[in-house]
Amino acid sequence: MDGADIYDVAIIGGGPAGSTAATLLARAGRRVIVLEREKFPRFHIGESLLPFSMLTFDRLGIREKLDATFLPKYGGEIMAACGTKGIKFYFKDGFRAERDRAYQVTRSEFDKLLLDHSRENGAEVREETKVKKIDFSADRVSIEIEPAGGARSTIEARYLLDCSGRQTMLGSQFKLKKMYDHLEKFSVFAHYENVNRLPGKDATLIRMVRGLDRWFWMIPLTETRTSIGVVMDTKTFRAAKLAPEVALEKFIAEQPLMTERMGNAVRVSQVYSAGDYSYRNQKLFGDRWLMAGDAAGFIDPVFSSGVFLAMMSAGRAADTLDEVLQNESRRRRLFKKYAGEINHIMDVYLTFVTAWYRDAKEFLEIFLSPGETMQIAAAVNAVLAGNEGKILAIKWRMWLFYFFVRLQKFYAISDRLSLIPKRNGQVAPEPAGTV
Repeated sequence: MDGADIYDVAIIGGGPAGSTAATLLARAGRRVIVLEREKFPRFHIGESLLPFSMLTFDRLGIREKLDATFLPKYGGEIMAACGTKGIKFYFKDGFRAERDRAYQVTRSEFDKLLLDHSRENGAEVREETKVKKIDFSADRVSIEIEPAGGARSTIEARYLLDCSGRQTMLGSQFKLKKMYDHLEKFSVFAHYENVNRLPGKDATLIRMVRGLDRWFWMIPLTETRTSIGVVMDTKTFRAAKLAPEVALEKFIAEQPLMTERMGNAVRVSQVYSAGDYSYRNQKLFGDRWLMAGDAAGFIDPVFSSGVFLAMMSAGRAADTLDEVLQNESRRRRLFKKYAGEINHIMDVYLTFVTAWYRDAKEFLEIFLSPGETMQIAAAVNAVLAGNEGKILAIKWRMWLFYFFVRLQKFYAISDRLSLIPKRNGQVAPEPAGTV
């Protein structure tokens, strides 16, 4: 293949990570191709976004499109399943907050908007195109592709950016994928119409209900449509021996804090399920490749970090590749720096998520009794908003939060909570397993 025909960067996957990187690289004057195996729009979960993604939205130039299409999100509501305590948090109250909102999105529409935007900015996009084989040489990567209904062919690029999501093509090819055994979770979820909402801005809040062995989400997507789901240990779900449709209906019916808003609700989608989805690849770069988004790793979705991490990592990957294409002698240092930054941010959320599951009761007992002491609640709010937590002012406050969570196990500095739902005014029997 002639040098003029070689792409600067080939991107596998057209989701939020792939389309973000494609737009930024194309704007930088790079020849970019996106290889997406599906035809957009397509269903996807991960519908609640974080304020720190606004930086990327502004950089991409899509804020007006998002404002015209999706609901704003001003914060969240976290409730103890026993119904005795709950709290609303607003992003405007986060530590040194600069952004007061994000979006709640229907992912099929959101992802298509981003992918179409990358086309508009000069990226070549090929949907319904499978990547069959990847080979690396000293100065390029060769990719064998198969379009729907077409013959196989090979394209070449100077660099490859893997944004293939949970498929994590290079992670599988090089056997780099590491699962998190303590985060073996299973979720079932669907979309509903006519779920009751709170008034005003509170109508946009994500509601999370935390029980001993499971947690629920309730995400407003449009004026009338809501995403509802439940997450629990994979072992707990399997022990129930229920089909996803039956399981979702049963689990919702057992939680009054969900049913109180669902008197007129009608399910309008199939019931989806996903399991064992927390992992990370042990290496995020090679001589001719980088990983970004879910292809690099995915931490449990409890704090809505998926799209934020995908687009943030894709933006940094695009900048890194653009620099390397200008001066390849800096490649090793820049690739290593990129991997270090992405691993740090994933570690922030891994620590947060691990505390949520490992110390379920204590986490809620401390979180739901924030007070104003040393602005710890504001620091936790900032991390929930997507702050990387690098500055010392947030770091030490988060250390204190985790310290109080651990201390709560042995000495009650906040009110104890059962996290067991009350049914007909009575406390239900405690589930057999806990997270």
